Amino acid sequence: MTELAKELLIWFESHGRKNLPWQSSPSNIYHIWLSEVMLQQTQVSTVKGYFNDFIIAFPDIHALASASEDKVMALWAGLGYYSRARNLHKTAKIVSSKYSGVFPKNEPELTSLPGIGPSTAGAILSLGSNLRAPILDGNVKRVLARHHRVKGHYSEAGVMKELWRLASFHTPSEKNAE
Repeated sequence: MTELAKELLIWFESHGRKNLPWQSSPSNIYHIWLSEVMLQQTQVSTVKGYFNDFIIAFPDIHALASASEDKVMALWAGLGYYSRARNLHKTAKIVSSKYSGVFPKNEPELTSLPGIGPSTAGAILSLGSNLRAPILDGNVKRVLARHHRVKGHYSEAGVMKELWRLASFHTPSEKNAE
């Protein structure tokens, strides 16, 4: 495990958020996926209420898959980036029918699902299955870029390639669900 990974895990143990609604069932991949999609471009404080409302309306992936798009969109109203809600619904239908409600446990299959990119797949695999999978969300990009003094902006392909390399390098082989 790299020194940076050790330091971040120590920091998380002392200061990390551990009482968020989607953390109440740490191995519930449906909750993890739902929260990860909601948290894209949206603050945690905003997502909490939406997440709880979604879980009440759609307690599992089969309930979400069988819901009407209108109901999904109505519950999403106010979160913005509405393509996320449409992709969420499409993915729920696919996982419910093709995978019998169980999310795939590998990145290629996960990223083939609508709205799931490499970072969301990494979160699902690491947080939901405790597997080693790098995540490269906005916070990780900033930490790695600052720590390693990466030159350029992450909108540049070369910078993104380097950040993914660094994310993979620092992703530990243990404690991936933390």
